Amino acid sequence: MTGIRRAAAPAAFVLALALSTATAGAASAAAGPAAAATAAPSGVGATAAPSGVGVQLALPRPTSPHAVGLSTLHLVDADRPDPWVPAAGPRQLMVSVYYPARPGTGEPAQYMTTEEAQLLLQRQAPGAGIPPRTLSDTRTWARTGPRPAPGRFPLVLLSPGYTMPRSTLTSLAEDLASHGYVVALVNHTYEDSGTTFPDGRTLTCGTFCDHLPDGWPQVNQIRATDISFVIDQLTGHHSPWHYAHMIDPQRIGMAGHSVGGSSAASAMAADQRVRAGVDMDGTFDIPIPATGLDHRPFLLLGTQSGHAPGEDASWDSAWANLDGWKRWLTVSGTDHVSFTDLTVLASELNIPLPGATLPGQRAAELTRSYVAAFFDLQLKGIPQPLLDGPSPANPEVTFQHPSP
Repeated sequence: MTGIRRAAAPAAFVLALALSTATAGAASAAAGPAAAATAAPSGVGATAAPSGVGVQLALPRPTSPHAVGLSTLHLVDADRPDPWVPAAGPRQLMVSVYYPARPGTGEPAQYMTTEEAQLLLQRQAPGAGIPPRTLSDTRTWARTGPRPAPGRFPLVLLSPGYTMPRSTLTSLAEDLASHGYVVALVNHTYEDSGTTFPDGRTLTCGTFCDHLPDGWPQVNQIRATDISFVIDQLTGHHSPWHYAHMIDPQRIGMAGHSVGGSSAASAMAADQRVRAGVDMDGTFDIPIPATGLDHRPFLLLGTQSGHAPGEDASWDSAWANLDGWKRWLTVSGTDHVSFTDLTVLASELNIPLPGATLPGQRAAELTRSYVAAFFDLQLKGIPQPLLDGPSPANPEVTFQHPSP
């Protein structure tokens, strides 16, 4: 179970080496074909000191017509001490809210702060010498401060993997917003490599990253409570988000990666307002109740190697207990982080992640297509033939139909 989640660490390490190698390769290419031919090979053995010059990473363009706006919220739960660090006072969260916007307004949004990038690299790739701005300057498609598009839209909450900053699900968030969703991308404070708050502090997970006091179920429970609080804030009468009128509170869903995915089920079990859920490659640390989720729909989307029937017992049990519309999809050639931005950033540099043979852009395309199709069906009532069965256009995706 923990081995699946911790696969993110070596994958990110290869990403860091990719950045080093790409920078060295760019310098060699500038020196001519002969120099390029002798550049250090990909992965282990790349020793050139990176400079970051000439490296411009970019997320894939959203696939639907809506322009994408971004608001960043600092939320404080005055009624709940922080469960990880009670001495810190009330639970505080940072939330990136992506929304359908009017085109041509706002300013380009930053991928992450430089300090967040530095801490991510420090945790996932210590000693690699990658300039933090190589990551923080990754091109995104959202803009800060644009006027909202007219209408009311479903709300989807996104929860990242453990130790991973919320920004690693930016591509999915932007794409869903382009499809006509308000998307709340939630950090879970003290559970990631680092999150910057408005007062300039950047809070890290510290020892919690490696030594959870009460194990993974505690993480799920904390995240479920975080999600309910965020829903309260976004849909309440005095919402701190000035475009809260855009949200249709009767159409709320949640998706997450790794423990964020298993937390989607925990949030649904605890909060009836969450009508649909997606688990992207996360082991269920708290079993889905034997009584099910009150017939609410759920999508399992994971690696073929780790989450085909019989590979993760928690998925076999979950499938048996899910009592609503459900699909169990596995994607061949993917690794644990193939459902995050990291696979795209590595693929742009032509460096494969360990265990992943599917190109990053293709992994992102499949993830975004199936997640958007699920929410379009479940929250908008739009028929989705993509979810009816295998598609010749997507041979990497297997529809699993194990017996309950």
